[in-house]
Amino acid sequence: MNSNVSEGDDIRRTSDEEINSKSDNDNSIGDQRPRRKHYHRHTSRQIQEMEAFFKECPHPDDRQRKELSHELGLEPMQIKFWFQNKRTQMKAQHEHQENTNLRNENEKLRAENMRYKEVLSNASCSTCCGPTPIRETSFQEQQLVIENARLRQEIDHISAITSKYLGKPVTCTTDNPSSSSTPRLVSFGTSKKNGRSIDIAIAAMEELVRVARLGEPLWVPSVDRNFSLLNEEEYLRSFTRVFGPKPNGYKSEASRECAVVSMCATNIVEILMEVERWSNVFCGVVARATNLQVVSNGVGGSHNEATLVINAEFHVSSPVVPTRESYFMRHCKHHVDGTWAVVDVSLDHLHSTSLITCRRRPSGCVIQDMPNGCSKVTWVENIEVEEGGGHSIYKPLITAGLAFGAKRWIAILDAYCQRVSSATDIPPSSSNSNYLANEEGRKSLLKLAERMIGRFCNGVNASINNTWTTLSGIGNDSVKVITRKNVDDPTMPFGIQLCVATSFWLPIPPKRVFNFLRNLKRRKEWDMLSSGAEFREMAHIVSGDEIGNRVALYQDMSSREGKMILLQESRTDQTASYVVYAPMDPVYVNATLGGGDPNHVPLLPSGFAILPDGPTGGQGRGTAAQVDSGGSLLTVAHQILVDSSPNAKISMGSIAMANQIISCTVDNIKKALIP
Repeated sequence: MNSNVSEGDDIRRTSDEEINSKSDNDNSIGDQRPRRKHYHRHTSRQIQEMEAFFKECPHPDDRQRKELSHELGLEPMQIKFWFQNKRTQMKAQHEHQENTNLRNENEKLRAENMRYKEVLSNASCSTCCGPTPIRETSFQEQQLVIENARLRQEIDHISAITSKYLGKPVTCTTDNPSSSSTPRLVSFGTSKKNGRSIDIAIAAMEELVRVARLGEPLWVPSVDRNFSLLNEEEYLRSFTRVFGPKPNGYKSEASRECAVVSMCATNIVEILMEVERWSNVFCGVVARATNLQVVSNGVGGSHNEATLVINAEFHVSSPVVPTRESYFMRHCKHHVDGTWAVVDVSLDHLHSTSLITCRRRPSGCVIQDMPNGCSKVTWVENIEVEEGGGHSIYKPLITAGLAFGAKRWIAILDAYCQRVSSATDIPPSSSNSNYLANEEGRKSLLKLAERMIGRFCNGVNASINNTWTTLSGIGNDSVKVITRKNVDDPTMPFGIQLCVATSFWLPIPPKRVFNFLRNLKRRKEWDMLSSGAEFREMAHIVSGDEIGNRVALYQDMSSREGKMILLQESRTDQTASYVVYAPMDPVYVNATLGGGDPNHVPLLPSGFAILPDGPTGGQGRGTAAQVDSGGSLLTVAHQILVDSSPNAKISMGSIAMANQIISCTVDNIKKALIP
């Protein structure tokens, strides 16, 4: 074998012998492993030093490698290779953790699917007491066609309105047709129509201030003298500069309400003049709002003299009540006496279109600051709307002004102001250990719950954004369904979502219905998806002055793996109540309670909207809607993630299962509340 060794190998072997003073036998062993002399087993101290340096700087430069090699007695190349290997190791560990998380998430979805199937197998049809027939079909294709047609209709709709307003055709792109956060700033006053619009805004502001402050004979007391009615004849005689006669087939609705709220005037004005924020705060009334144009940004760095052009839909939280669409100008002014006023006035009479169903006479609010940091707000709603439409059970509510009137708007504003204060104020009675004491955590949780309520309200109405399909039932008690696909919105779970909703009348006062649904101990009486699980409260926040206004986190106390955590808000004011909930991942729960950013926490809310069935629910007697009288209009909605893949198809089996779940939920509520 020695005869086959090269001369260079002999020289290297001789050099090793001289340096290491080894025997001939050792040299023969060294011949068998010439490559191993390049490897070096680092000492514990060297590894600890490099580990500590890696935490601070995983990519050292040449200078840092030389300093480390000198300090640790290693070659710079050894340092370089160690860091390369360490980075590769960390990347592999990270990928392994991601794969583990994905497998766990897949197991959760599989378990959730099995739970739905179990619920369906144990439930029976409320009418025939037998199983619901399940048939596989391509329901998804039908929904995609409907959704595509709806989006195209909405684009054409906005284009028609804008074209009529500008007096010239508008070319639309489909990159982001519904964005309301990036309005165009345009030059106004270049035509007679635009000049006329400015004149209308000024006249509307003068009219609003007068209407808000005048008494009789413009406003006359109702029979019970607890609210005022607009004298239509006196109004038409006194204010003719803005509007002429009503269009054929339209009726007038007018109301005025005054309240003191715990927010300064400038903050209220900011809410009203930022269209996206306005639609979020008033999500109980505003279904959709688009800032078509910014006519003026205001003067002096404020909203004084600011003017916007807005297209909006107003709604009731039910899929059976048609929305009211309006196209109007919003103008803001800071008067010399210190008061602020924000007025809306329709422009469709200048740019005639058949797409608008609601014409806004000068409507809005006058806001006066008070010494204690509060504001006195006088709200006026004065509209002309198409007659007819809507289901009969909601007509008394709408006629009484409790759905779209001034009382509804100002109740929402007052509740929002209380909610903002609750983020920083701890009630003296909050001795309960579950009360969330961390102020940043309270702010994050309130912000997340506010988005959850808004998502729920916008998901159950009859807006142009929602194309409902009737599943079962006749008339008012029908169950409606809609499918949605989420591929890019991180605020909702990705995949295919199924929403089922129904609205019905209960001969039970709204207050009793609200207290029943928010009661954690009675949840298992109606909650089909929790399978009778017991929940305990992890943390809560008091979010308003009314009893029952709170945001809470509930944890499933069952012994099964993957315990559920629910975020729930119960919210009530003088005109409406909500109980809305959504499951949350424990990782997001901990981050939110620690004050983390809740903007990208995925939520898919379900819940209830509770409305009085008319003025007998306390309205018209100067009391709240939740007094122990009258009946309730209850909307129940479940939103379910059917599949985490956006490309999946929904089968009729999944739809039948959702229909069965909501039908059983309604039956359980009726059994628990109706004697």
